[in-house]
Amino acid sequence: MSTVTPPLDDLLDRLHVVALPMRVRFRGITVREVALVEGPVGWGEFGAFVEYEPPEAAFWLASAVEAAYQPAPVVHRDRIPINATVPAVAADQVPEVLNRFPGARTAKVKVAEPGQTLADDVARVNAVRAFVPSVRVDANGGWTVDDAVAAVAALTADGALEYVEQPCATVPELAAVRRRVDVLIAADESIRKADDPLRVVREGAADVAVLKVAPLGGVTRMLEIADQIDIPIVVSSALDSAVGIGRGLLAAAALPHLPYACGLGTGGLFVDDVAELAVPVDGNLPVTTVTPDRARLAALAASPERRRWWIDRIRACHPLMS
Repeated sequence: MSTVTPPLDDLLDRLHVVALPMRVRFRGITVREVALVEGPVGWGEFGAFVEYEPPEAAFWLASAVEAAYQPAPVVHRDRIPINATVPAVAADQVPEVLNRFPGARTAKVKVAEPGQTLADDVARVNAVRAFVPSVRVDANGGWTVDDAVAAVAALTADGALEYVEQPCATVPELAAVRRRVDVLIAADESIRKADDPLRVVREGAADVAVLKVAPLGGVTRMLEIADQIDIPIVVSSALDSAVGIGRGLLAAAALPHLPYACGLGTGGLFVDDVAELAVPVDGNLPVTTVTPDRARLAALAASPERRRWWIDRIRACHPLMS
């Protein structure tokens, strides 16, 4: 991590911890907690999921520090095409979810949810196809190689898939699936949770790279990694608040090429957010500076106990950033 580390006391003096209620369960949670940093340059977001240990979470803190203390990069576009994000809901809930993504021409559908079946996935994907022309799915590494091959066959029986994101957990498994199916394979966790984020590309295990700003340590580091990848890139959120989404849009705007819709429309999954949610126009979101609303920060403030938990977490992560 190359971020210049500010003093811990300065960081904590600028801290706001919020709890954002969600419309549907996503990634196993119904409330998303994040810590926001009001810096001299802008606002940063530290939202590493609660189960992440300090060595991994420190990258997310570095991303928040970069946003709060360092100037933004040069951008190449002022709006970003986004995909709709469909959690692992029942098929009859799909129209309600898609209504929050007006104009989106692409949808990413969560599959391989624990406790659900492949038939549930097929029903959900087909329900999405009735409304959106291009569908991609995300298994979050939930399948074995054989399960992934069987799932791809079932999920493409009634229509094409743009790509399958992280069908299996490991790079060798991704490579094996890629050899056995005719659908593009995208890598997410194999990049953002890897000691060597370029291995998945070097070993021919993916056709598309899904990059997320916060887990990679910030916009600058994400762009450095993107510059070394010779496959198309999709910028996606890590269930970010409006502040984090703003950084994702900035990163996508700074890429020289952006052939796919990005997964930066997840703000629609929250009941309320720290800033007014930008509404997609023709499936695009504007690239703008996000400043939280003071009244929303107060209304969404986490409990004193949770604030202390996040402060302790920042104390643990802070020395690991340098």
